[in-house]
Amino acid sequence: MCGRIALYTPPERLARRLGAGLAGDLGDAAEPRWNIPPTQTVLALVHPKREKAGAGGASDGGGLSDGGGLSDGGGPSDEVASTDETGHPERLLASFRWGLIPWWAKDPSIGNKQFNARAETLEKRSAFRSALAERRCLVVADGFYEWKARSDSGSGPKTPLYFTRSDGEPLTFAGLWETWRDPTQPRETRQRIHSCTIVTTAAGPDVEAVHNRMPVVVEPGDIDTWLASGPLDPRTLGRVLEPSPSGTLSSLVVSTRVNSVKNEGPELVEASR
Repeated sequence: MCGRIALYTPPERLARRLGAGLAGDLGDAAEPRWNIPPTQTVLALVHPKREKAGAGGASDGGGLSDGGGLSDGGGPSDEVASTDETGHPERLLASFRWGLIPWWAKDPSIGNKQFNARAETLEKRSAFRSALAERRCLVVADGFYEWKARSDSGSGPKTPLYFTRSDGEPLTFAGLWETWRDPTQPRETRQRIHSCTIVTTAAGPDVEAVHNRMPVVVEPGDIDTWLASGPLDPRTLGRVLEPSPSGTLSSLVVSTRVNSVKNEGPELVEASR
């Protein structure tokens, strides 16, 4: 699973490195954070032209350029972002609530437990099926945490480890996104919530000694494939969602202060002494 991430590189720098434009209002997601749990905001890379309504023909599903800070309204990275024939960026870095709320949900609390989506069952789960076909994203992070049991029995305190890419590049996790609007409110006043989930798969060699699951790390060459419009064929989907090969990630033991989401600061990603 993936239940805690760090994101402290400035959005402008991330956008330049990822060849993306910046959404107009990133809110809290623009602030450096070293201990982000589900239900908080994260940054995700999307295709800004994904403006289809929610699954099932929900006409007020909301698109990426319909407000809520997800317009492609420019930013310091626009001058280096690849653009389509209309001049809009082909990749957009935007803010999402971590924990996917399906368009059909009656209230947003369902998203509190849907911060991860298992790669093996994406097409079987109603909460993820339509998003997999039409609303894929890449959740961006500097690193993520996982906890290792200190004994074979799995009992007792666990040791936190911090994982990053070995090459120093940002992590781009396979993700899905949705737009939810409160059905109990009048249509014209419904506030849109853009939310996302991180896709997980079986642990690769860099993680398996710590946990049996890991977030799907999408390699740079597969970014456009994952963000492309429409369903992916089974072979491509299976390839992109495979565990990362050995050497992709590096890890270090960090302080148990990261165990509490109340703790923040760059010391959380430093090697434990």
